[in-house]
Amino acid sequence: MQIFSFSPFGYEGALVAVEVDFRRGIPAVDDVGLADGAVKESRERMRSAIRNSGYEFPMERVLISLSPADLKKEGAGFDLALALAVLYEAGKKTRGEALPQQVLVMGELELSGALRPVKGIQAAVSTAAQAGIKHCIVSAGNGDEARQVPGIHVFAAETLTEAYEALFTPDAFTQGAGAESAFLPEGCVSVEGVLFSALPPHADFSDVSGQEQLVRALQVAAAGGHNLLAYGPPGCGKTLSIQRFSALLPLLTVEESMSVTRIHSLAGLLSPHQPLVRIPPFRQPHQTASIEGMCGGGIHCRPGEISLAHNGVLFLDEAAEFRSSCLQMLRVPLESGSITLSRAGRTTVYPALFQLLLATNPCPCGNYGVPGKLCLCSAHAVEQYWRKFSGPLLDRIAIRVAVPGAEGEERGAPTAKTLSTAELRVQIAKAVTMQRRRQGKKNARLSPQELLRWCALGKEEQQFLNTAALRDDYSQRSVSCCLQLARTLADMELSEKITVVHLKEALALHSASLPFTAL
Repeated sequence: MQIFSFSPFGYEGALVAVEVDFRRGIPAVDDVGLADGAVKESRERMRSAIRNSGYEFPMERVLISLSPADLKKEGAGFDLALALAVLYEAGKKTRGEALPQQVLVMGELELSGALRPVKGIQAAVSTAAQAGIKHCIVSAGNGDEARQVPGIHVFAAETLTEAYEALFTPDAFTQGAGAESAFLPEGCVSVEGVLFSALPPHADFSDVSGQEQLVRALQVAAAGGHNLLAYGPPGCGKTLSIQRFSALLPLLTVEESMSVTRIHSLAGLLSPHQPLVRIPPFRQPHQTASIEGMCGGGIHCRPGEISLAHNGVLFLDEAAEFRSSCLQMLRVPLESGSITLSRAGRTTVYPALFQLLLATNPCPCGNYGVPGKLCLCSAHAVEQYWRKFSGPLLDRIAIRVAVPGAEGEERGAPTAKTLSTAELRVQIAKAVTMQRRRQGKKNARLSPQELLRWCALGKEEQQFLNTAALRDDYSQRSVSCCLQLARTLADMELSEKITVVHLKEALALHSASLPFTAL
């Protein structure tokens, strides 16, 4: 029998074979194979756990080999694998061969022999399944997470004793439900055949008054996965509205959720009651975030905010206050949907297919262009403020919205009623259904070839778009953004054809003048 464990590094990680040999000499435990401090300390936890579980620790010199030998082994998940390897080798003559020929073992041992959950289980089990390993033993706290991987037989143990006995018990391992389980959050609802999470409290857009344009822009962004920039004076409601954006997003498909679950498991953010992440992530880092915090890194290449927002939303509030390097770093992941990290001669690639939402003030004091307010910023200060948003970054933002302040409205003047979240979800569900049926991806991710196929325009529509692009001096990427927006607007009406009406609204959403252009 071969016992394997898992050493996480970045998004991939590697399987580690655990071998044990007993030698003559003074009783001790030696390990070889580039084990880090946490793995070396496993020797003492393993020894106490074995004795406190009622077993005799071998009174011989124990050699533990972790291979491949040139790969550094990290993490506390090796405890259980080392203990089972020692017990199996010690009892092989009396107990015979174990049932599984190959088994993945992950878990941290308490001195009493009880097991604690560890992070990275989804990545470990997925890697084992790809290598042809069909059985795994994990702690009870990681059992549901491991069962989400199809084709794996799982045993969730509470103690070291249970884990050891499972090696010789035919019925101990149960087949994971895998994708068929389709774990759903409690209270989710179906709208036009598309699943949404239960409406969170205080997340209804009907409470938002006077910001119909912003709410419409958020609806279109949710329907097609488009990036959005909202700017307006302090207190206008842009942050409050965007923070409710997650209520407009449909649940992730099982395929989308697998990669999200893997990233959150590696980061240690997966809840025991949430074995599969079906609600799209909504990440809101602080303005003081470093570039490593945003893109990931460190000794173990941990995921950053953009990877934690994979298949979800990255919201930068007060975006102009972020470091310029952090904002410019977003350009490549926005285009490629992934980020490559290199540390100490090793490289890992994290998926980073996120939707970017930005909120900012029009100037450092926040009063530029606000009726009844005095802006104290010079033209140079406003230009410097907006210079953090480079042209290439702004080119990747399809929707730009100028949010008016409450001071600009007549007091007591009636405002149009904003649609409720449930009403907004109806058109979003229609668009999502058409996109999944047509190309299996969001409109914001259409390639140039797919744009030609799915966003074909008639003669009148093409002439209208060409005239607008020439008038406003659009780049090719801006033209693509307008086509993607128009495709989303057509999908929201279940229209196969993009009309001039759709193009007009798309151009209006994309063409909002930014403050620095008026200087």
